[in-house]
Amino acid sequence: MGKIVVIAEKPSVARDIARVLSCGTQGKGFISGEKYIVTWAVGHLATLFEPEDYDIRFKKWRFQDLPVIPDTMNIKPVVQTAEQFETIKKLINSDEVDSLVCATDSGREGELIFRYIYLLSGCPKPFKRLWISSMTDDAIKAGFENLKDGSEYDLLFQSARCRSEADWLVGINASRAFSIMYNSNLSIGRVQTPTLGIIVSRQKEIEAFDVKNYFEVVVSYGNFNGVRFIEKNSKRDTAVLSKEEAEKIAAKVKNKIGVVSKLELEEKQVPPPLLYDLTELQRDANKKYGFSAEKTLNILQDLYEKRKAVTYPRTDSRYLSEDLLKVLPKILKRLLFNPYAEYAERIIKSEKLPISKRIVDGSKVTDHHAIIPTDANLNVSSFSDDEKLIFDLVARRFLAVFYPYYIYTLTRAIVSVDGESFISKGKTVNSLGWMELYDSNCDSTTSGKSAKKPKKNEEEQILPELEENMKVSIVNSSVVAKKTKPPALYTEATLLSAMEHAGRFVEDEDLKEHLKEGGLGTPATRAGIIERLISVGYMKRTGKSLVPTPKGIKLMDILPSELKSPETTGKWEKGLTSIYKGEMKPEFFMQSIVRYVNYLVKEASKIHKDIEFEDSNQRLKSDAFGICPICSKGGILENTKSFYCSRWRQGCRFSFWKNVFEKDYGFLIDGKIVKSLMSSGMIDIEAGRLIYKPSEGLKFIKR
Repeated sequence: MGKIVVIAEKPSVARDIARVLSCGTQGKGFISGEKYIVTWAVGHLATLFEPEDYDIRFKKWRFQDLPVIPDTMNIKPVVQTAEQFETIKKLINSDEVDSLVCATDSGREGELIFRYIYLLSGCPKPFKRLWISSMTDDAIKAGFENLKDGSEYDLLFQSARCRSEADWLVGINASRAFSIMYNSNLSIGRVQTPTLGIIVSRQKEIEAFDVKNYFEVVVSYGNFNGVRFIEKNSKRDTAVLSKEEAEKIAAKVKNKIGVVSKLELEEKQVPPPLLYDLTELQRDANKKYGFSAEKTLNILQDLYEKRKAVTYPRTDSRYLSEDLLKVLPKILKRLLFNPYAEYAERIIKSEKLPISKRIVDGSKVTDHHAIIPTDANLNVSSFSDDEKLIFDLVARRFLAVFYPYYIYTLTRAIVSVDGESFISKGKTVNSLGWMELYDSNCDSTTSGKSAKKPKKNEEEQILPELEENMKVSIVNSSVVAKKTKPPALYTEATLLSAMEHAGRFVEDEDLKEHLKEGGLGTPATRAGIIERLISVGYMKRTGKSLVPTPKGIKLMDILPSELKSPETTGKWEKGLTSIYKGEMKPEFFMQSIVRYVNYLVKEASKIHKDIEFEDSNQRLKSDAFGICPICSKGGILENTKSFYCSRWRQGCRFSFWKNVFEKDYGFLIDGKIVKSLMSSGMIDIEAGRLIYKPSEGLKFIKR
């Protein structure tokens, strides 16, 4: 019986699998044992062709060559990791090997990584699929005992392949089309562009916001305060628009006796928060510690791969599947160390583990369950400070879901005095419940940094014992000047929320419902999208806020609504999900993408003459033959018949016909000639000398 090659996604994962499978002989790019050979990718080892791989003419960015739509999308090895690809290719095609195991990350992208390697290697051998959510030894062993036939994931691969090819077609063609027309390097993508649209839209809301001044009348009863209000459209409005009126009210009630005309008591029962998915964890880490989404993901990956402390991080589920019920008590026992011991012990000692549908619900688990601690032995003291902070969030959230509700009573006291009404709000905690885990959160695990307590509402205060018709004295009154506030700038935490819940930006109810399932990007890609928008200069970090740059704002002004709207992504995700479920053929989806690409190229030609990018005088790669001598802003570009200024739509008339001297003197103007004319004003050729001056034009002197 031949050997089995196991292909993991990363070297660190491969080493763990090799240890569990008793593979101990180190080779170059693999680890072998008696039955298995474990090797690894380094992310993607194969990638889609570049346009110039299909035809060398596509190396130059020319509008007349668009759209670039290959008949068949081909793949090639990634240059930087070609050696490892050749290692895997040799291993899986070896006569000593009978079959393979796909052990890349369990999900759409992991499936694509393996299948591209498999296809590019030309391997015909059967393979099975390892599908696990935790990297503990027990989880790996259980996974190999329950391998699935690779064909069960064919539709997942088709969905992943369509996503990859569609992103290529839209990104390549839209980026080239708009870059050429505006002579600026413009990066456009299916997910990054509508994400930028959310940021730019908020910025424009802020700039258009009309700040209004208003005032509030605040009274003090000695040991608590109240704010004057009027009933307006079934709401209690505390704003007074006139300072004079506010001062008049404050003077009228000062030192007066009021009566508690109404006392409202409302008990609130707040259930524990759901377990973490990646996006929610990234949000909390950003709010509490200022971590970027990318930093949080990197820390989680280390906690998952190297520390074996948490389960698979790139998940969009906040629930556990039923098969984990038997593991939960063991995980709780692993947390019997400070600062978690007293909380874990209390749960363990309960008569029955308080499991509900808010914790375990397999119907809400897709590829992976929520992020929780593993049942491995943990040595938290060896964690880095940042790892301790992130693990602390995961551990506390895991414990919190087993705790009872947080219960408090909200009190609203209405005081009437001299025809005016004042409201006082206060809160009394009846039972901390799960909030006990967050009430005091500074300990050795967080290395001196502490997660902040939930922010206290500014209007909440400790109220004395009050009864209706009770008299209270106003000992002071004052007028507080306030301003209406524009919408807040996005932070990474709030942008992640907007990306996750992009359906709220869409009117179509069907797409809105679908975006509720996926949103913009995936939990695994959202961090990268944010970093990409920053790296290409479309937005920047200002403190904790994310602010669009002038370039990002201008890009939104020139793009068609279909590129900017999350609705398009919603349609894509709906189609990709349909492919995965076997409800749509991949070719139908790709046909719709081709139609969309043709539309985008056509839209790019409708240039906005009043919009110019700051870097528009810089050359686009391989297209410019010099700076235009007429307008000094455009670059010289080439088409099949001429050389011309990239700002021709803005009115620049510079151009050279390639065949202007062909009939009389027998030569064509080429790129080399144009470059020389733009740099020195003349060039000697076999037939004679060409001279160019902006004021006189092009002249030829025959030898």
